[in-house]
Amino acid sequence: MATAAPSCPPVPTDEMTEQERAVLDVLIRFGGRVINRHELARQSGLADRSERRCDAILVGLRRRLGTDAIRTVRSRGWILEAAALDRARALLS
Repeated sequence: MATAAPSCPPVPTDEMTEQERAVLDVLIRFGGRVINRHELARQSGLADRSERRCDAILVGLRRRLGTDAIRTVRSRGWILEAAALDRARALLS
């Protein structure tokens, strides 16, 4: 029986990269809807990068927001949890 990974608290942030800001902005705009890798890369301006670049950026965003802030929806993409929306907006301000 699999157990869920424990949720880690957010890590204090230093300056976010332009790519992190772009990905986070797209997740916020999608407001609780699932977004797939291709669409996330396209809307955040990363379409010309490696297919896995969004994955790497999401790892950093999870460190900043807490591991439970961005949920992976298997075979579909990712979703920014409603409970993390205010934290995410605060990072962009």
